[in-house]
Amino acid sequence: MRKLPSSNMYFSVGGIILLLCVPFFIENIYYIHIFIMTFIFIILLLSLNLVAGYAGQVSVCHAAFYGVGAYTSALLTLQLDISSWLALPVATIFAGILGFLIGYPALRLRGHYFAIATLCFGLIVTMIFNNWTGLTRGPMGLPGIAPPNPIPLPFLSEISFFSKRNFYYLAFAFVLFTVYVNYRLINSRIGMAFVAIREEMDLAESVGINTMRLKLLAFTISAALAGIAGTLYAHYVRFISPESFTFIDSFYLIAGIVIGGKGSLGGPIIGSLILVALPEYLRALEQYQWLIYGGLIIVVLIFMPNGIWGAIKSMSESIERRKTG
Repeated sequence: MRKLPSSNMYFSVGGIILLLCVPFFIENIYYIHIFIMTFIFIILLLSLNLVAGYAGQVSVCHAAFYGVGAYTSALLTLQLDISSWLALPVATIFAGILGFLIGYPALRLRGHYFAIATLCFGLIVTMIFNNWTGLTRGPMGLPGIAPPNPIPLPFLSEISFFSKRNFYYLAFAFVLFTVYVNYRLINSRIGMAFVAIREEMDLAESVGINTMRLKLLAFTISAALAGIAGTLYAHYVRFISPESFTFIDSFYLIAGIVIGGKGSLGGPIIGSLILVALPEYLRALEQYQWLIYGGLIIVVLIFMPNGIWGAIKSMSESIERRKTG
């Protein structure tokens, strides 16, 4: 019997079509900017969710990989005049290699020891960004980063990314790519092993799962995807400085996946909306930002232990059971 498409599939396709139409209906460029920043954070939170939500390893240095991707791509284009399309994979690979080199010793630790080790690495990266002034210009940052190089078309002139609307589609394409990578990985034997490690590492080892190798794989892929987000951020904002990639930002990202719902594809999307869109509506309360996020985390942990996405999913399943019952 032929299997019918699930409601989740219809919802996903409908959401993609709706987002593809957004630039045609929104005239205010500022709202397009909010969408672009949300897309970048979706990539960032999906990458963190891979290692923290599925593999169960809470990393407190994710903003460092985000910054490494941004600085690598920016320096390649500014100092070596390399095309941004070549700088993107180089920055991604470099962030992934750095993730491997850091993860190899750090992942031998467990729990809060691992978190402290990654926190130290994040602090070291921030110090490098601030103090290696000959390369990064320190606190002054790197201005004048060019947007991605135009894409020539056979029958039209070219696609230029000076336009926010064009960059919207570029960022959205990378969101779809990141979702696809996460989906394929999570729904494979490797993804099942990630969950086994998260739930009970010793039991996973007892049944023959190489936990160290798989944790390192999750950490490396997570760092590489964060590098993609950093590259997009650098070439969109066109100015980067160390203050955008501090260890505080790593806690900020952890708050996003906790509130949205870790260990799911929908949770990071909701978390990104909260991290990017919510502050825009609370600008008058900017000094109370961490108080608001702290309150949200407490509320979520008490009333929605699986995050907002988990609560939505539970409500949906409850409604379905009532209909079938």
